[in-house]
Amino acid sequence: MSILYIVATPIGNLEDLSPRARRVLTEADVIACEDTRRTGQLLTLAGIVRRAPFVSYREGNEERAGEQLLSDLASGRTVVLCTDGGMPGISDPGFRLIREATQRGMDVQVVPGPSAVTVALVTSGLPTSSYTFKGFPPRKPGVLRRFFEEERDAAHTLVIFESPYRVGKTLQAAFEVLGDREAAVCIELTKKFERVGRGYLSDLAKRYASEAIKGEATIVIAGNHPKFRRSEAPVVGSCC
Repeated sequence: MSILYIVATPIGNLEDLSPRARRVLTEADVIACEDTRRTGQLLTLAGIVRRAPFVSYREGNEERAGEQLLSDLASGRTVVLCTDGGMPGISDPGFRLIREATQRGMDVQVVPGPSAVTVALVTSGLPTSSYTFKGFPPRKPGVLRRFFEEERDAAHTLVIFESPYRVGKTLQAAFEVLGDREAAVCIELTKKFERVGRGYLSDLAKRYASEAIKGEATIVIAGNHPKFRRSEAPVVGSCC
């Protein structure tokens, strides 16, 4: 019976590739991935000898490549979907293929593993009981402010991805809209040069306005609760 495996791959540290992921990648009939060279390098470094061909599945060709993969599944092949790092479908290609496969009654199984969302959330030291992940925020200033305004009154922790070139601007916009809340900037998670900046939005905005960042960044911001807001800061919105 054919299976579509959704396989999480390391976001930095190769040791985070699970034994189950290794087995599934070894036994697959087809491996769909964003960058075939990068995934090929991952398998080589992990000592995985693959027998499956690669299929490039990325933003821009999801519909065309997806139909090929669905055809492979329909013919009885086992297909693995992975991304350049983390869980497929989380701010990465995958949702369309997964949804179409489930709607056609195909067997979809997730092989869990690393995700920058959960790693950053736990590392931040902020509440984890309730959180919202919203991917990459918009770039235009007005739209960015509205993006944060939608979260202003919410008590949950907010997690977003951001380009290393826009971290300072995004933190400043968050401060202006949300007030001076606790936050964390997580850079190069699980990699050799991982670092995490924790503090209040106003301080972090100043710091990262001038500090150069190399690598991927995940920002975690506390929800609207007095406990996580600077006491001298004006109250923004209402808190439950």
